[in-house]
Amino acid sequence: MTSHDKPDTLVVLPGSLGWMALIGSGEVLKQFTFARNSPDAAVRALDARLLENATSGTWNVPLLRRLTAYAAGVTVDFRDVRIDPGRMTDFQLEVVRCCREIPYGKTITYGQLATAAGFPGTARAVGNCMAANRIPLIVPCHRVVPADGRSGAYSAPGGSRTKQRLLELEAGRGCC
Repeated sequence: MTSHDKPDTLVVLPGSLGWMALIGSGEVLKQFTFARNSPDAAVRALDARLLENATSGTWNVPLLRRLTAYAAGVTVDFRDVRIDPGRMTDFQLEVVRCCREIPYGKTITYGQLATAAGFPGTARAVGNCMAANRIPLIVPCHRVVPADGRSGAYSAPGGSRTKQRLLELEAGRGCC
C-alpha cells in the first residue's frame, strides 16, 4: 500500500503561533496551516477536496511535536519531512525543492531562489509559487524575501507581520 492508498488524517492542534491543522497520509504531509485563531478556522483554511477524504485522528506524532517546538522557538529542521505539494509544474517543484534547502534562520531573495532553482530572472514567478505554498514552515517560504531587504508579503493570517514574526523567531529574537 503506497501513501496515496492510505487514508488521509486530519489533525488540529494549538501552538504558540496559533491554531494549526494538517492533513497527512502514510508518511506524507499533504497540507499544513497555522496562525489561525480557532480550531474551526484552521480546518476551514485547508483544501476542501483534501478534507472530504480525511478523518480526524492522530498522525505522525513526532512531526506534531516538532511543529509545536518550532512554534515555541526551538530550532527545528523540517527538510526530512516527506511532502506532497500538490499538482505543480517542473518549475514549481524545483523552486519548492530549493526553498526547502534554505537553512533555519537564513533568508534569500526571490531572485536568488530563482537562480538556485535554475531559472534566473523569474523572481516574480517564484513569488507566485511561494504565495501558493500549501505547506508553510515545512516549505519555508517565509525565508524568501524581496531584494530591497523588507520581509515582504506572506499568505498566512497576519501577512507580513506573521512573516516578520517567523524571521525574528528564527533569528533568536523571540516571538510570542
